[in-house]
Amino acid sequence: MASGFLLSRSVLSLGVHCQHVCRSVVFTQTREKKRWMKAYTLLMARKLKLEGPPPPKPRSQKPNWDYHAEVEAFSARLHEKFSLELLKTAFVNPCYIRSEEERRRGLGLDTEAAVLSLADNVELRTQGLDFARKFLTDWCMASFPSLPKEGVAAVVAYLTSSEVMCHVARNLGVEDLAMSADFPIPDDVLHGTFCAVLGALEQSSGPERTSFFLRDFLVPQLIGKDLFDLWVVVNPMGLLVEEMTRRGTALPEPRLIRSAGASTALPLYFVGLYSDKKLLAEGPGETVLAAEEEAARVALRKLYSFTENRRPSDFSPPRLQTPEQCAQAMSSS
Repeated sequence: MASGFLLSRSVLSLGVHCQHVCRSVVFTQTREKKRWMKAYTLLMARKLKLEGPPPPKPRSQKPNWDYHAEVEAFSARLHEKFSLELLKTAFVNPCYIRSEEERRRGLGLDTEAAVLSLADNVELRTQGLDFARKFLTDWCMASFPSLPKEGVAAVVAYLTSSEVMCHVARNLGVEDLAMSADFPIPDDVLHGTFCAVLGALEQSSGPERTSFFLRDFLVPQLIGKDLFDLWVVVNPMGLLVEEMTRRGTALPEPRLIRSAGASTALPLYFVGLYSDKKLLAEGPGETVLAAEEEAARVALRKLYSFTENRRPSDFSPPRLQTPEQCAQAMSSS
């Protein structure tokens, strides 16, 4: 009896303790993934691995697209005053017109009904590319007066290349507005579209605003670029001799300044170029000839003022003239 009494008492005390513990427990509701979610995720991952990602869609095929509003927003975003009709024409490529007419004829429309009443941007792209080349040539000759014509042509060719212009066009949102038969838009089509935008800007706001546009968006692409990455010179020492002969200075004389590891697999030589006992430049190389060519390139950069520590270009906004300055300019002209 005593043992039964003690057992029932211990069970009763244990129940009271458990009830006390249960009263102090706080239940929180958590949201977890459903059981079917794991199987669905694995199925989608397997399908993506087998079929690949879905093909990209142009922005015009996605919801909430208003072409007219997007064109106006493009003009306002660049702080330029475009003629909307010219700007819309600049985005229409000939390949888009041909593909759309073929699609309409495939739907059974007559030849006359399938023709689109849209003007393409062929004329605008020619005008824009010509203006860009002329302005960049004048800017390069004014910024680097010592640079020869070949170097100027190489710099202009780089700035007007498809790679540079397509990079600027994509960052400005031209790719979303361009009408093309293919998507993603090919580089040649995007390059022509950007040139057409330049032509539309010239006709809308004049050559001065177009020059500022090119100065602000294309010229900065030279930052961090070396001259001889843009201009391929096969014989830099010969070019240096020609430049110094034309300027009437003493011809350069190469001298080995120092070397290290000449008997190892990775030798290093430093060659200095002297003119009239003055050090023009020095350059490193794995061979004496390579170091001499590098020293010649360093000397040419100094002669052409195309060094890394050159004075930065002036990108300040144009200064507004006062009425007195305008009157003085008119009287002087």
